[in-house]
Amino acid sequence: MARNPIYLGPRLKSLRRELGLTQANMAADLEISPSYIALIERNQRPVTAELLLRLASTYRIDMAELAKDDSPDVAARLQAVLKDPVFADIDLPALDIADIATSYPGFAEALLRLHMAHREEQMTLAERLANGGGLSTPPPADPAVQARAFLAARRNYFAALDESASQASRAANSIAALEERIGNAHGLEVRYADQSLLIGAVRWHDYHRRRIVLSDRLDHAGRRFQLALQLAILEQDEAIAAELEQGRFESEDARNLARRALQSYWAAALLMPYDAFVRAAADLKYDVELLAARFQVSFEQAAHRLTTLQRPGNQGVPFFFLRVDRAGNVSKRLDGAGFPFARHGGGCPLWNIYKAFSSVGQVDAQLIQLPDGQRFVSIARTVQAGGSGYGAPSALRAVALTCAAEHLGRLVYARELAGREPMLIGTSCPTCHRPRCLARSAPPIGRELLPNRYRDTGVPFAFSGE
Repeated sequence: MARNPIYLGPRLKSLRRELGLTQANMAADLEISPSYIALIERNQRPVTAELLLRLASTYRIDMAELAKDDSPDVAARLQAVLKDPVFADIDLPALDIADIATSYPGFAEALLRLHMAHREEQMTLAERLANGGGLSTPPPADPAVQARAFLAARRNYFAALDESASQASRAANSIAALEERIGNAHGLEVRYADQSLLIGAVRWHDYHRRRIVLSDRLDHAGRRFQLALQLAILEQDEAIAAELEQGRFESEDARNLARRALQSYWAAALLMPYDAFVRAAADLKYDVELLAARFQVSFEQAAHRLTTLQRPGNQGVPFFFLRVDRAGNVSKRLDGAGFPFARHGGGCPLWNIYKAFSSVGQVDAQLIQLPDGQRFVSIARTVQAGGSGYGAPSALRAVALTCAAEHLGRLVYARELAGREPMLIGTSCPTCHRPRCLARSAPPIGRELLPNRYRDTGVPFAFSGE
């Protein structure tokens, strides 16, 4: 079988400079000519197996690490970035992108970082405008807005955390294995106690007694997640700090909220390793309940994980995720699908995330259409926090996973929605100009209302032109 040639130009140049060597010095060490070194560094010559062995032995470098080729992943990331509308008029063939990733990895990384900063700024600006601010207003002080912008700019995908969690998952995934790792690696005993003794907490790190105490009211999925989260706190500080360094935070509160989100991200990735989860999602046609059962997690945890499957070259269906209470207050929002959610002023009551409260615990699938013609699939269900035990306080919320209708054929919910007309919804009443909507709570902005002196249309607000 023919093998692809190995080009190590930028990596060899970086190694040489790190060692403080000239091309002539390295050539003498490797017993080759300086001109050959120059050709290799310009990617005009591949590295032979013999030279690779000589490099590894001469400079005491792990050969596997030296020969590792990151360019396909970088090329995939570049291709994803270049789909941004800001680059719409630039024609860059796939081969050119691959050449940039291989020959100019530093430039490729610089472009990726610059685009990330651009996306984060756009997300923050969108939040500012949605909350009534203008272009001249200062950045929002709301730490939750900044933390959401940080996650949204990265489409809620963090490759390094996913890889670290996948490795940890091989050794510690069950409750017993997680308890053992916490004990052996950190000298902490895991115990379970009545929640009343924890003063309302579900997990407590008793520093002085070297214990991790969990509420015995947690179910199996809750216990696994809390143990995984504790591991993230104990072991992933450095990795999470590296991710946060790339963010733009105006306050320490915003940074702390983002840190908590990344700790939960790592915990979920440990319980639902990327490769296994994206494969299972495709096999089960994104049946959220079956995914939750297979990975022994809650419905919400599986739904949340589905928003993170954005690895270049191995992506899942891109989903938008929302969690609300009965009053419509949003407690979690993650956007990986470009769904135009109303950030203030209330959502559309015809959307099935609000209908879910009338059928507690049941999954509802809905095909929806926005006023501009865009269609989405929405999967909604109620979820409950707390409430384990008679009289225990609990909170009932609803979550929705939404993806573009073009992905419907990949979902198990297609069977139910096939041939069904979409539900016509709007992002919010003030921005929705659909007439004759019985659910309307406010007139549309910029439309003249009709008087009802001679005719009552039967809808809350009727406007001119109808």
